[in-house]
Formats: sequence, structure tokens, C-alpha cells
Amino acid sequence: MNRPRPALFRHPCSRTLVLGAGLVLAGCASVPPYQPPTSPTPQAYKEAPVAGALWLPAVPADTLDRGAWWTLFGDLDLDRLAARVEVSNQTVAAAVAAYAQARTLVHEQRAGLLPSLGLSASARRSGGSGSGSNASSGSSLQAGLDASWEPDLWGRLRGGVDAAGASAQASAADLAAARLSAQGQLATAYFSLREADAEIALLQSTVEGYERAFQITQNRYAAGVVARTDVLQAQTQLANTRASLASLRGQRGRHEHAIAVLVGEAPGDFALAPAAWRDVAATIPLGVPSLLLQRRPDIASAERAVAAANAQIGIQRSAYFPSLALSGSVGRGGSRVSDLFGASGALWSLGVSVAQTLFDAGATRARVEGAEAGRDAAVARYRQTVLGAFQSVEDQLSTLRAAAEQEVFQREASAAADAIEMQTLNRYRAGQLGYTDVVTAQVSALNARRALLQLALARQVAAVSLIQALGGGWQGASSIETP
Repeated sequence: MNRPRPALFRHPCSRTLVLGAGLVLAGCASVPPYQPPTSPTPQAYKEAPVAGALWLPAVPADTLDRGAWWTLFGDLDLDRLAARVEVSNQTVAAAVAAYAQARTLVHEQRAGLLPSLGLSASARRSGGSGSGSNASSGSSLQAGLDASWEPDLWGRLRGGVDAAGASAQASAADLAAARLSAQGQLATAYFSLREADAEIALLQSTVEGYERAFQITQNRYAAGVVARTDVLQAQTQLANTRASLASLRGQRGRHEHAIAVLVGEAPGDFALAPAAWRDVAATIPLGVPSLLLQRRPDIASAERAVAAANAQIGIQRSAYFPSLALSGSVGRGGSRVSDLFGASGALWSLGVSVAQTLFDAGATRARVEGAEAGRDAAVARYRQTVLGAFQSVEDQLSTLRAAAEQEVFQREASAAADAIEMQTLNRYRAGQLGYTDVVTAQVSALNARRALLQLALARQVAAVSLIQALGGGWQGASSIETP
């Protein structure tokens, strides 16, 4: 005995809807599950090991607040300039616009998941000349609403949304990277300018001393106490130091121009007054590598690129399955405007279309394999980015450690050179040495003083680079103090 079918399955459209629902449930199979990529990871930083440092799965935390890291250096001028980078730097502004554009693409992809609705209207008048039926003429009016929807049976549209979302998140990470890069460039240029100020002050003082020495040597030559070669040597030393001073002023100007561009100003409208060099040892939170390296924007961007590439595989796999489109319309028609409002003028239609590619000579398979290769390439780029991040941190930690050791010896060398300079001058005045020995001692002492300033700059720049390598910020991490 045959049982009657439930009413739900009697109508052809109902059966189609049930079939479509089943296909929707099966559609998830075309989208591969996303697994965050892994990479080789050490237990701790080699150059600055942290006890108990354990690595965690890759979960980018680049959206966390990084804070005003430049305040670690305690320089009010730097704080003021860094704040201007956020609002005036044009590279950052371009990254902001790129992120906004990426977000609009997400909205566009999401719109494809929903039905579309349109309004249509048409008017037509036809007729002919002659007699009989050929001479008839008439008007046709029609207005209605049209709707269409393509159910996302195999995850193609959802994959597009996922890919666009991952790309937008990568764009957000790129924006954070642009900010961090601009801030790091500003800090480096600022410290370079302040170190140039310190060297300029040192050379100005040295030039004044050499000018006095030159005058004294001229007087002694006029009195017949020394030879003319002493005068020439003093003059040469003074001219060389003045040339070095002019070169330093040119370097300072270039640093000032770079700062102007970084804060969004024309170099001709920007000036930064000289100030004393502040050799501040910044306390930089180092912490667990797995926590801080996740904060690097470039790692976050690379991981999101893997997610976007993974979504592309699902998009390409959906081509193996048929596509379904539903359409419908409702409206009014007639020969007069009044007919559009009559019950007899009602029009409606429903439609279902299914399309399936039967043979494409392996094109779909090639696109799927290409998407899989693209994901593998994105994973490799992610791992290379992580390894490069590890290297950057280790390099800067090594630089800071070496600079601390170097500073001890450099201070000893500078103190010894100052003592030699003083003794040599005294012995020259006593007639025990020639002026060549004085010049040699003075050049050595000046070079040692300048080397100390340049070493302090190298430490500050390495500290900035370390902060950038750590992702620019931190919360709840242990600290190290730059020497």
C-alpha cells in the first residue's frame, strides 16, 4: 500500500527547496578547514634568555594597543613629534586608505550572500498601416519587482567573504606596520639629529681651542721660539676640524629634513632647535618570544595571507559542483495605466536554474591545484617572516650587548687619550716635544670623544630597532635595560 506523500513534498518547488537545503549542508565539504601555520621556534631568545619561556600557537595579537613606546626614552620633543606621525605622515595615511578600501570589499562580498531586488517598468506602443488586422495598434505597460538569489551551496560566496575578511585583517596589520615603521624612522632620525648636535657642540669647542692654539703658535713663531712648520701644522689641524664641523652641520640638516617629511611637513617650513644630547638607557620589556613576536604586524599580515589563500581553495573547489539560481518577479501589466491597478493585471513568475560544467579539460582541477600551491607559498612566506623576526630580535640584542661591552673600553680609551693630550701639550710648552706630537695627541683625543657619542647613538638606534623587532609594544612582559 502506497502512503500519500506529505504535503511538503507534493509541490515541485517544495522538493527543489528541500534538495537545495541538503546541498547547502553538503556545501561545507568544499571549504578546507583552516589550520594556523606553524614554524620552527626556540624556547627563548639566545642573546637574552628568559627562564620558562614557552612558545604558543600562532595567534596574531597585532590589534592590541602598543602604547607610546617612544616615551621610554623620556624626551618631550620626541614625544611631540611621534604623536604627529599618526595624523600627518602620508605613508600612514595611504595605509589607512588601503585598509578602508579592504573593508569595503568585505561588505561587497557579504552582499553577495543575500538576494537582490530590483524595480522594472516598461511601456510599448505598436501599430501598422493598411486595412484589416495589420492596421491594429495598441499600447502595453508593465511594472514589477524582480528578485534573484544564488544560494551558496558549496561555500563559494562564503569563501569569498572569508578571503576578503582575511585580506582586510592583513591590511589592518599592514597599517600597524606602516605606523611602526614611520615611528621607528622618526626616532632614529631624531636621535641621529641630537647626536649630531652633540658632535657639533664638541667640534665647535674644539675649533675654539685650536684657534687659540694657532694664535699662540703664530706668536711663538714670530718670537722665534718655534719653526714655521708648527704654524702650518696648527693651521692644517684647525682647517680640517672646521671642515668636519661643516660636514656635521650638513648631516644635521638632512636629519631635520627627514623628520619634517615623517611628520608631514615641507622641509623648508620645519625647524628643530639644537638641544643637549640625552643618553637615556631605555628599559625595554622583552618577555616571552611567543607573546611578543605575535604582536609583529608583518607576522600578522603573513598569517592572514595564509587564511585568505586557504579560502581561495574552497572557492575553486566549488566549481566541481552545480550552481543553483532562484529568480522571481511580481508586477502588473495592461494596455492603460489604470490597468496596472486592477486585479486582472497581476503578473508573477518563479524560476529555478541549475548549471553544471561537464567537461573543461582539467581547468577546474588546475585552478584548485593552483590555489593549493598558493596556500603552500603563503605558509612558506609566513614561516620565513617569523624566522626573520627571530633574527631581528637576536641581532638587536646582540648589538646592545656588544655596545655595552664596547662602551666600557671606549670610555677607558677616551680618558687615556685626554690624559695623553694634556701631557703632550705640557711637554710641548716645555720644549720637550715637537708640534707633530701635539697634533697626534689632540686628534686621538677628539676621535675618542666623538666615538663615545657615536656609540651612544648606536645604542639608541639599536634600542629602537629592538622595539620594532618586538612588534612595537607589550603588556605584562618582563623587562631588560639597554646599556
